[in-house]
Amino acid sequence: MYPVLKKAHKPEDAGFSSSKLKEVDSLIENEIDNGFPGAVLLVIKDGKIVKNTAYGYAKKYDRGTLLKHPKKMKTTTMFDLASNTKMYSVNFALQHLVSQGKIDLNQTVSHYVPQFKDSADDKIKGKDTLRLIDILHHTAGFPPSVEYYNPKLAGDLYTTDRSKVLQMISRTPLDYQPGTKNIYSDLDYMLLGFIIEKVTGKRLDQYAEETLYKPLGLKHTLFNPLQKGFKPRDFAATELNGNTRDGAIYFPGIRTYTLQGEVHDEKAFYSMGGVSGHAGLFSTTGDLAVLLQVILNDGGYGNVQLFDKQTIDRFLAPSDMNPTYGLGWRRNGNSSMHWMFSPYASENAVGHTGWTGTLTIIDREKNLGIVLLTNKKHSPVADPQKDPNKFLGDTFGISQYGNVVTAVYQALKVN
Repeated sequence: MYPVLKKAHKPEDAGFSSSKLKEVDSLIENEIDNGFPGAVLLVIKDGKIVKNTAYGYAKKYDRGTLLKHPKKMKTTTMFDLASNTKMYSVNFALQHLVSQGKIDLNQTVSHYVPQFKDSADDKIKGKDTLRLIDILHHTAGFPPSVEYYNPKLAGDLYTTDRSKVLQMISRTPLDYQPGTKNIYSDLDYMLLGFIIEKVTGKRLDQYAEETLYKPLGLKHTLFNPLQKGFKPRDFAATELNGNTRDGAIYFPGIRTYTLQGEVHDEKAFYSMGGVSGHAGLFSTTGDLAVLLQVILNDGGYGNVQLFDKQTIDRFLAPSDMNPTYGLGWRRNGNSSMHWMFSPYASENAVGHTGWTGTLTIIDREKNLGIVLLTNKKHSPVADPQKDPNKFLGDTFGISQYGNVVTAVYQALKVN
């Protein structure tokens, strides 16, 4: 039996200072008072839930209009995890499959996806020799993103048919010579999601929900939740005007309503039917606490084992090229990551962020896990013409994550 989480009677039971944790509350509440939409903060340590607190509002706006009665954030509010999907779906699934010997990370992508190979007119070649480990290290040569759903930008790669996306990724030209640098790319994880589907014979959502989340008793961690019995009111809202960046962006079929319970990410929604390896997963802090504890427990929870310690150690180890990258996981490998991890996290702490305002930190040396879920994109775009991707919510200190994480570590009696 693996340890299961219990609620701490008081923070001191897990080595935290109650008064210092109140300073964390003040820090976040001050942001809410100044207009930040909302957040939920989870802290677990030594198998105990030390903190699970909601702040602000799950929904403040309907399109551009401030609601007279904004909907309060709750600890049960479900969030669009954005790129944290990569860790909690694909990485967890790969760690499970590697532990079972069903996937070999040193095998080539083309072993699992025969159509994934260089074409004669590719300027940069190397697809034929790419291994899963290269994809996980984000050294595969792919650009950060391709807007497959936008006919004007995608050209011949345009598709909104999920069954054709793998073909389009396989045809996407490489941006740089594989193995020469780390460029974080959504395409890497879209590809890994498809490989999981090839190996398991199940769509990613079905496999992850049945094999990973259900055995752990998690009922709020899933893809396409509005198709599975949940209602918009169960979610933290994201962008006010669909994917239009307050009118600055248009493509055929673009959503214009306030998003709530639908994945924000355009590739995931328009091209992937809501189920992708890079984005699309929704969850709550309560469910994520269990997934954090699985890692802190070296692979299991209660009577469920998802993977072994050896596999976790392999995934969390630093890449030779860049100590801030593990296999998919980001690492606190040097000071360049302090904006996210804070200066107090262990050098081997791992985690990930998500565009919608989500953060995971797992510090195995301190037996500590932190999740900060925010809906920072549920705010007007600061200047749609100048920078359509900068929202007012992005301008707050909480949106850089590190100040909240720093305050949590400072609340530990011994840093």
